[in-house]
Amino acid sequence: MKRRSLLATAGAALASAPLSRAFAATVVGVTATEIKIGNIMPYSGPASAYGAIGRGHVAFFKRVNEQGGIAGRKINLITLDDGYAPPKTVEQARRLVEQDQVAFLFNPLGTPNNSAIQKYMNQKKVPHIFLSTGADKWGDPEHFPWTMGWQPSYRTEAQIYAKYIMKNAPNAKVAVLYQNDDFGKDYLIGLKDGFGAHYSKYVLKEFSFEVTDATIDSQAVSMQATGADTIVTAATPKFAAQMIRKVYDMSWKPLHFLTNVSASVGAVITPAGVEKAVGIITSAYAKDPTDSTWDKDAGMNEWRAFMKQYLPEADVTDGGYVFSYGACTTLVQVLKQCGDDFSRENIMKQAASLKNLVIPTLLPGVTINTSATNYHPIRQMQLSKWNGKTWELFGELIEGTGA
Repeated sequence: MKRRSLLATAGAALASAPLSRAFAATVVGVTATEIKIGNIMPYSGPASAYGAIGRGHVAFFKRVNEQGGIAGRKINLITLDDGYAPPKTVEQARRLVEQDQVAFLFNPLGTPNNSAIQKYMNQKKVPHIFLSTGADKWGDPEHFPWTMGWQPSYRTEAQIYAKYIMKNAPNAKVAVLYQNDDFGKDYLIGLKDGFGAHYSKYVLKEFSFEVTDATIDSQAVSMQATGADTIVTAATPKFAAQMIRKVYDMSWKPLHFLTNVSASVGAVITPAGVEKAVGIITSAYAKDPTDSTWDKDAGMNEWRAFMKQYLPEADVTDGGYVFSYGACTTLVQVLKQCGDDFSRENIMKQAASLKNLVIPTLLPGVTINTSATNYHPIRQMQLSKWNGKTWELFGELIEGTGA
């Protein structure tokens, strides 16, 4: 088990009134000098490529602490490894909540992993916020008021792909590869939403795989055998890279749609082979660090300066670090809105009170908006195509509802 704890020193505290002893005693995870936050990441296992996100979080809050913290309090981030195994996620969540007594969980990664702890977190009434997964169900405040997503819904993303196919490839024959869990199944739901009554006309067959599988080569071969000329891949980085390589090695040239959670150049495209991914379409809501469009962009220059100072050895082509910066920036805004009230109830209230928040690493026009009835902070995306060197944006921003 990996355990990383961040409680940096130095830096003048931001001006604010200290907590009274009586109030401090009633606020779990918060003292007059500290806010304790929990995080769970797959630093090992089949989704270990996402470990970059957790490393980004550690570096980000080190900077926050060096700049004085939040309301005079340093951030103590405790990030634990679950190996992308839901039973381990449950164990780590219980440890963070019951033993470490964190104020809340921030950005734990994985759809099946967060599914395993969603009921627990809500029963405990512990904020479970800005999850690192786009499952549509994280936007259900009626039934799970303590759980909130961050990135766009997978279901909405798949709806966009279906609509694009119907408009631009009306005679397409589609095969779908999906991870056999709530993450992958959200794409099936979205495709069915998008194609509507025409689903069976377009989709020849669905192929699933388990995250414990060694490869998806056999599924790729079977997909080609269907006669499909269009494919949708809903897979985490390891399997997405395998799919890109296998399709290329079979000299198969379908129109290929790839989940945006596996669009990282550093984590997926480069390992697969940049030439093998040419023509793949994905959706974007964040700026791609390999896109020269953002070479002089103020927001990305801010991010690059951060990376140079706090993560100088990291792969700056890995979109996981861009994702981390955006999620952490959102959380800082929530904590600032809390004023001096860091009760769990107020943290959740402020997370659901974000209005047109502009994040440096998100695409122009993409803003963060939440309310008591809107737990989908990001609803806008733009299609993007891999041209052999970078992801090239095309079309307009598309806004979805996530349902």
